[in-house]
Amino acid sequence: MGTDLLPGGWTPYVAPIPDDVQKLFDSVIKNLTGVKYTPLAVATQVVAGVNYRFFCNAKGVYPNALNEAAIVQIYKPLDGSAHITSIQKVP
Repeated sequence: MGTDLLPGGWTPYVAPIPDDVQKLFDSVIKNLTGVKYTPLAVATQVVAGVNYRFFCNAKGVYPNALNEAAIVQIYKPLDGSAHITSIQKVP
């Protein structure tokens, strides 16, 4: 993904999401409750590990919930488990 970028720069968003990256996303959000996040595209940034920015459809898990856009950011360090660093609603 994006070998022409400066170190630390973000790649463009890509879709479909590669299977290994989808599995990473699923493993990190599996314990979230209240909102279902469905990733549509992903951008990456290589740092001391990898930052992932997932553009997602976000929908509350209650009747008549509206679909909204959200960015779910996940960090996967070189050693250790991936974790969510932020979730932001897209206006």
